[in-house]
Amino acid sequence: MLEQELNEYWKTVVDTIQEGVMIVAPGGIIVSANRAFLQLTGYAMDELVGQPCSRLNCTACHLERKKEINHWCRLFRDGSLKKQRCVLTRRDGSRVHIFKNASVIRDGEGEVIGAVETMTDITELLEKETRIEAFKRELSSRDTFHGMVGISAPMQRVYNLIDNAAGSDAPLIIYGESGTGKELVAQAVHDISNRRDLPYVKVNCAALNESLLESELFGHVKGAFTSAIQDRKGRFEAAEGGSIFLDEIGDLPLATQVKLLRVLEEKIIERVGDNQPIPIDVRIITATNKDLMKMVREGTFREDFYYRINVIPIHISPVRERNGDIPLLAETFFRRLQLKLDKDLQGISSEAMDLLMQYSWPGNVRELRSTFEYAFVTCRSKIITPEDLPPVIQSGQPAPLGTAIKMISSGTEKKERQKRELVDALQSAGGNQTQAARILGVSRVTVWNRMKRFGIHSNKNVWLE
Repeated sequence: MLEQELNEYWKTVVDTIQEGVMIVAPGGIIVSANRAFLQLTGYAMDELVGQPCSRLNCTACHLERKKEINHWCRLFRDGSLKKQRCVLTRRDGSRVHIFKNASVIRDGEGEVIGAVETMTDITELLEKETRIEAFKRELSSRDTFHGMVGISAPMQRVYNLIDNAAGSDAPLIIYGESGTGKELVAQAVHDISNRRDLPYVKVNCAALNESLLESELFGHVKGAFTSAIQDRKGRFEAAEGGSIFLDEIGDLPLATQVKLLRVLEEKIIERVGDNQPIPIDVRIITATNKDLMKMVREGTFREDFYYRINVIPIHISPVRERNGDIPLLAETFFRRLQLKLDKDLQGISSEAMDLLMQYSWPGNVRELRSTFEYAFVTCRSKIITPEDLPPVIQSGQPAPLGTAIKMISSGTEKKERQKRELVDALQSAGGNQTQAARILGVSRVTVWNRMKRFGIHSNKNVWLE
């Protein structure tokens, strides 16, 4: 009676297991199976018991039987199988992907009397992996350029400039408002260049005070200051042979500008506290959201340093000036968050997209990405609606940007930007209008018309406004 009760208890335990469990005799005849196994295969118990396990047409077992001579199954040779991925054929002919674990069963004298197999359905997991790979391929190949998203004319000009600039070692500067993706442009220039396999070092010039910044850039020797307990290499030495990206270059102190000017001119650095010159081979890429020419006029930025870093300028347009990229950016961020968070959202409503298109995006691409992070938290249905967007976007009133917004509304900022880009391009091209047109991604006639419209002329190869 006790043995019978134990058998009943054991059957109850096995039937509560979510994995399929099957017991076979040494010859591969099915002896028993639990409820989960029957659900997995679609068979009834009386259709399986007494039948060979080959009836399940397991792809892994089929291959093993073809290989083996002395054993009908590798399990009875090795004693166990661990995480074997295979496919079973269900009763209705459909296929199910599984992970299989198996072990032989021995009696008290060590003789093999059968085997037990556990099977886990991984069909949903594989489907999810397939969707993820499909999304990844979609995101990496469609309408993107080294992580940047956009098909508008301004972005196409940026892509062309990146391609052209990557083949040069001349200093490059990236202009753009906060959140436009300047760091992505810098990374793309390095990744395309012949320095791609060498170091790429980033420095935020606004994050450190003057004394720390010089030590960070150039390194220091032991005793150079109180906490300098040993020699230390700087970022320029760390970037040897590769590229260094100096972000927020407009916040660089004047004294440091002088030292960087020497680096640009002579290709040498000196560690803080030392006068020993160290030669370096580094491509310098800078970025700013400030009007450096205005700072030059105000005396807060050195003119000689400005012209030395402004050799190849790239201007990234704000989102409000490439409104046609908003749907593509929105879809990209939606897909990325869908992959990251695995939330069952199906898309963006047309009303929500209308609000996104009408908003002026003072925070640019970064603000758009944050908007979708917010929406994924607040959305409780399958579709992102206007109610799921941040209140500032629902109201259509972005945070004030002072004089910048006034300039945008009057169209002045666009004209000023075009004028600045033209002067920079002419300066970079040494006055060659054809080359300047190539830099800007426009025709030579357009360059000539803009020079006439903006009153730009040459005085001994210096381009004046």
